[in-house]
Amino acid sequence: MGKPTGFMEYKRQVPADRSPEERIKDWQEFHLHLSEDEQRTQGARCMDCGIPFCHSGILIAGMASGCPINNLIPEWNDLIYRGLWKEALLRLLKTNNFPEFTGRVCPAPCEGSCTLGINEPQVTIKVNECAIIDKAYEEGWIVPNPPKKRTGKKVAVIGSGPSGLACADQLNKAGHNVTVFERADRPGGLLMYGIPNMKLDKSLVLKRIDLMKAEGIEFIVNTQIGKDYPVERLKSEFDAIVLCGGATKPRDLTVEGRNLKGVHFAMEFLHANTKSLLDSNFQDEAYISAKGKDVIVIGGGDTGTDCVATSIRHGCNNVIQLEIMPKPAAERTADNPWPQWPKVLKVDYGQEEAIAIFGRDPREYCITAKKLVGDENGNVKEIHTIKVEWKKDANGRFGPVEIPGTEKVYPAQLVLLAMGFLGPEETLLKQLGVEQDARTNAKSEYGKFSTNVEGVFAAGDMRRGQSLVVWAINEGRGAARECDRYLMGYTNLP
Repeated sequence: MGKPTGFMEYKRQVPADRSPEERIKDWQEFHLHLSEDEQRTQGARCMDCGIPFCHSGILIAGMASGCPINNLIPEWNDLIYRGLWKEALLRLLKTNNFPEFTGRVCPAPCEGSCTLGINEPQVTIKVNECAIIDKAYEEGWIVPNPPKKRTGKKVAVIGSGPSGLACADQLNKAGHNVTVFERADRPGGLLMYGIPNMKLDKSLVLKRIDLMKAEGIEFIVNTQIGKDYPVERLKSEFDAIVLCGGATKPRDLTVEGRNLKGVHFAMEFLHANTKSLLDSNFQDEAYISAKGKDVIVIGGGDTGTDCVATSIRHGCNNVIQLEIMPKPAAERTADNPWPQWPKVLKVDYGQEEAIAIFGRDPREYCITAKKLVGDENGNVKEIHTIKVEWKKDANGRFGPVEIPGTEKVYPAQLVLLAMGFLGPEETLLKQLGVEQDARTNAKSEYGKFSTNVEGVFAAGDMRRGQSLVVWAINEGRGAARECDRYLMGYTNLP
């Protein structure tokens, strides 16, 4: 805990953001920072709640309640309050390999289950976490720390997203020789190309990758296992394999006009945008531009928000975000009590920018696409929609039912599909002979992470399906522990 009476004396304070009108002119991070004194005051608000649900990391009603990697939140909140930043860093790194990532992009289920949040604004856990790691980098406390002894065992980690990086980091700490394979031209997976730069500065990702290289981890990019690097070679050269390829198969839109030019998956749009930014600051024009276009984003999640914000930075004419689900309530409802994840309406950075630029929230709720219409050159020009209401069917399951007379046509020269992901790409799984579950994920029991193939493990979205970065880190750490046990007969990894 922090100060015993801090939660009564101090109000929640988060850093200001750069104004939407200013930040849409560039691709830099938009969050500012609290002063050290202000940050210590926020640490003081952590109360002596008895049972800190914030680091429980359990699933309630299918959603995370508390931190999935079990961060020792009350401990480092107390250390921040006392000004013991280096000690706070040591506590944070016990459970979190990459707080510079989670402190920026995690939706903070820890705060959703903060006890203070029952009747007061919750503790600023996410901001506190980010402040610790940012100060550590500023002070030079984050330095390479390679293992003192090597086991001689070789492990291949397939995929360099958050689960792959966490797995590689842990296995390297255990002394194994780790090689991470990435099919893109830069490591980082989702962290590099799935999240825009203004939300997670890629210099932070590259800084962490460089640190891992200095600790002895090898990264091989532009290499797709099963295509550029044969599976049999992989099996013969490594003592164990951990599959961390993510859930990269996007959910498609099955309507008339889907194949028109100007209709793209969100990840096509976001990946190309970040790559062009990093390669040439957009001078190569090798990206999908929203400049001067009416943009329709289908999907109301974080990826959809990233598409909205990216389109605005391109200089789009307008942007609308279509969401088939109902509009969330402004406050917790009776069937969504603490410490469940609060299913409440939030205005994220992309919507905030749209409101500032276009004068309205871009989201339309309970609406679905009926068809896309193109011009004489095969380019999309408009989207036809209809409103829906959610009703129970004969089996008692809720589903969307179209409402006659609510049809509407929106102009659209760019349509971005951000409707989530169905599971992993299956080619590698089939080549390795890995069994898949009913959702096509790599079949592997949580806590064991081993597949039906000897020496092959699976973790992250490839095993559990689309989820949060923090769950991916949890899975990567767990798979590393079980892989280490397989290789050595025991493990000291947490």
